Amino acid sequence: MAHAELGDFGDTVRRWRDRVSPGAAGIASVGPRRAAGLRREELALLAGISADYVTRLEQGRATHPSDQVVEALARALRLTDTEREHLFRLAGLAPPGLETVPARLTPGVRRLLDRLSGTPAAVFDAAWTLLLANPLYTALLGERPEWGGHGRNAVWWTFLGPTSRVRQTPDERQAMETALVSDLRTTASRYPLDPRLHTLVDELRTRSPRFAELWDSGAVGRHAAARKTVDHPEVGPLTLDCDILTVAGDDLRVMLYTAEPGTPDADRLTLLTTAVLPTMVGA
Repeated sequence: MAHAELGDFGDTVRRWRDRVSPGAAGIASVGPRRAAGLRREELALLAGISADYVTRLEQGRATHPSDQVVEALARALRLTDTEREHLFRLAGLAPPGLETVPARLTPGVRRLLDRLSGTPAAVFDAAWTLLLANPLYTALLGERPEWGGHGRNAVWWTFLGPTSRVRQTPDERQAMETALVSDLRTTASRYPLDPRLHTLVDELRTRSPRFAELWDSGAVGRHAAARKTVDHPEVGPLTLDCDILTVAGDDLRVMLYTAEPGTPDADRLTLLTTAVLPTMVGA
């Protein structure tokens, strides 16, 4: 890719970042701001990448952003379909086609997340790749490092990633693994031509004996509402209800964590919102 094209990509990201207000992105604006748009740290938080990487992209020092990064930036910047395609082409990439697992967030889903700014919420595609997490979800469960390949995928994270903050019994862990593998197999049957989904399954079968066992056995399970305890390093343990909503027609999953009102868990969730979250966005 030519240097000028890389510069165009970074300049375009910076210009589009400047036009998105914190309020429109579900981030509370605290303290004086030099510009009305998002800070780099805020865009990084919304896109699930590091602020340093956003800086290098905007300055043209980071080359060849992956399709996952471009897709994440497009969602965080609230791009139209035409703008999203333009950003992919500036990165030297072809926009994903209809044969791939849908990764587009509809306006209705975006509005839903905007209204849930006080609730940890995230959207996953049909293959359980994280598309967008609101800042409170990231504050609750932690920022995911810039893992290469399929590091934003919840199935990959479950079988090959580090230990989660969510506390689980062995039975709970087994049920979750079974549900994820079963769900992924169903998605693979709906999108048999998706190359990224093929490589995800191949990597998991090669590197995780447990995944391979479940995949080959034809295990069946499903996600259901559950109470989960999250061991947070700053506010302590929170026992929350975790619900997964399916967006019919768009093949998206919306994950929500809520606390029972009037409980210590609700108080800790409020503390997370008021004390921990502002430090993550540099407020």
